[in-house]
Amino acid sequence: MQKRVLVTGGAGFIGSHLCRFLLGKGHEVLCLDNFFTGRKSNIDNLLGRHDFELIRHDITEPILVEVDQVYNLACPASPVHYQYNPVKTVKTNVMGVINMLGLAKRVGARILQAS
Repeated sequence: MQKRVLVTGGAGFIGSHLCRFLLGKGHEVLCLDNFFTGRKSNIDNLLGRHDFELIRHDITEPILVEVDQVYNLACPASPVHYQYNPVKTVKTNVMGVINMLGLAKRVGARILQAS
């Protein structure tokens, strides 16, 4: 059964691979990234697909999309990145999780919290 799946941090290394995996399983993927550490080059080959949508957004701000599943991978993972802006990292980890949990609750989606 096809699902509509939100992948936050979808332009990051792990997120982009997860997007490809989910597309390969026949799901519709919404890739959300603020490009603080994610790279457009990681998802270039997915752009233009009918079952893939790129949303440039920071999860520290609420978002409302209709989805069945949420994979929250949005967080700077490298010490170089999270030490560069520690306040942004904490906001992403706290406000981002609150926003994604709130989204999942509102739309009845399952969530995998990985950040």
